[in-house]
Amino acid sequence: MISPEHEAKILRFYHVEKWPIATIARQVGVHHGAVRRVLAQSGVTAAAHARRPSRLDPYRAFLQQTLQEYPRLPASRLYEMVRQRGYRGGPDHFRHLVSLHRPRPAAEAYLRLRTLPGEQAQVDWANFGTLRLGAAQRPLVAFVMVLSWSRQIFLRFFLNARLENFLRGHQTAFAAWGGSARVLLYDNLKSAVLERRGDAIRFHPTLLAFAGHHRFEPRPVAVCRGNEKGRVERAIQYVRSSFFAARNWSDLDDLNAQAKQWCEGIAADRRCPGDTTLSVREAFAQEQSALLALPPTDYPTDERQPVAVGKTPYARFDGNDYSVPHTRVRRTLVVIASPHQVRLLDGNEVVALHRRSYGHLEQIEDADHLAALVTAKREATKHRGLDRLHQAAPSSQHLHQRLAQRGAPLGSATKELLRLLDHYGADELEQAIAEALAKDSPHPHTVRWILERQQRTRGALPSLPVALPDDPRVRDLTVKPHDLASYDTLSEKRDHDDSDEEDGQ
Repeated sequence: MISPEHEAKILRFYHVEKWPIATIARQVGVHHGAVRRVLAQSGVTAAAHARRPSRLDPYRAFLQQTLQEYPRLPASRLYEMVRQRGYRGGPDHFRHLVSLHRPRPAAEAYLRLRTLPGEQAQVDWANFGTLRLGAAQRPLVAFVMVLSWSRQIFLRFFLNARLENFLRGHQTAFAAWGGSARVLLYDNLKSAVLERRGDAIRFHPTLLAFAGHHRFEPRPVAVCRGNEKGRVERAIQYVRSSFFAARNWSDLDDLNAQAKQWCEGIAADRRCPGDTTLSVREAFAQEQSALLALPPTDYPTDERQPVAVGKTPYARFDGNDYSVPHTRVRRTLVVIASPHQVRLLDGNEVVALHRRSYGHLEQIEDADHLAALVTAKREATKHRGLDRLHQAAPSSQHLHQRLAQRGAPLGSATKELLRLLDHYGADELEQAIAEALAKDSPHPHTVRWILERQQRTRGALPSLPVALPDDPRVRDLTVKPHDLASYDTLSEKRDHDDSDEEDGQ
């Protein structure tokens, strides 16, 4: 905006001082277009700037005609076309001229959409970067659902945007609200829409089954019509600025607990945009009775995937290996996975049950599975020990390589390191091996000396138990304690012999 003082100066300089427009703009410190606008508003027709001839003038008719027929044709292609017709101007200036002649779409007006309580909710995913879990880097995505009338927000974070998590987000939101809206709006999410051609939509059949179970209608928005689901778009912006920005959290469960508290607290206490006399909490209390009742049973949302077990007793699922009984190798099992648990089924029989890991290439093992394999195949003991040692203390791999280069026996070294692992734990053993390698002394005795030194530093006496051989002759041996009185007899006899020698002298 130009102040009245500047407008008065512009008019005085133009009418009284007879300055040109460029000089007025330079002296007042405004753009020359602003000077022309002030003069035009005052009725000065002479303010129009005489346009200088341009190299493009012979091609303007061709350019305008082409842009009317192909309004999205890129400037680079238009430049080549006019170059072939004799234009010799530069490409940068040509791009600027094309932008002036390219037809602009007419401004579109939008109706303000209003809904009834309990009628509609809007759903979308939002990307919040990545999350490092051990050796894995997982995407962090947020499931956001908003009730269109009260603007109540539901927020929950997941480690991927798969269909199973999409349905879990719905189900958790319905449970938190005590019901569902009659219509749920989606855009072209891969979790919801398999195919779209014009107005023809093919929803994912599992989503349709889920909608039938909860009695709501899934409805798509038009292509490139973000205004039709503007409530959830604005809610996502609100989540980014009010909740996620500069927030500290320890893990995904902690983040979701904080998100639940935020939705029920700060987000619910804001003014309702549809009725500023109410808070979102008060509007939701009125809308809750209009929501659809929930079905008596939950829709199954566990992931189901067939997996092939190779010659080792492990089944790979989601980038990690889960142990199975050794009798199930060379078979195809079925994984049923919830957010915290993994079950492996052979037919209808559950053959393995594990906690779910979100790392990468981790081995999640049941000790009974491995013990059964060792019992069935004693040769597996050596390799199992090495595998267990390398999993617990990764530096032991380098230690074994150094021992092999020196020609040292690896079997006894592995056995000694396993004893140290059982007694001192994985963290202390890893630190001791790293220190031994740094000292260029790759030997189990050095590792044991370092561990005992650390234990003495903490004020504890080093006491490494001695492992007896697993031999029944040794294990079941009964040792009868000797009567200490016999030592007194020997002492008396020795004193008597010494006195006889003295008498003989």
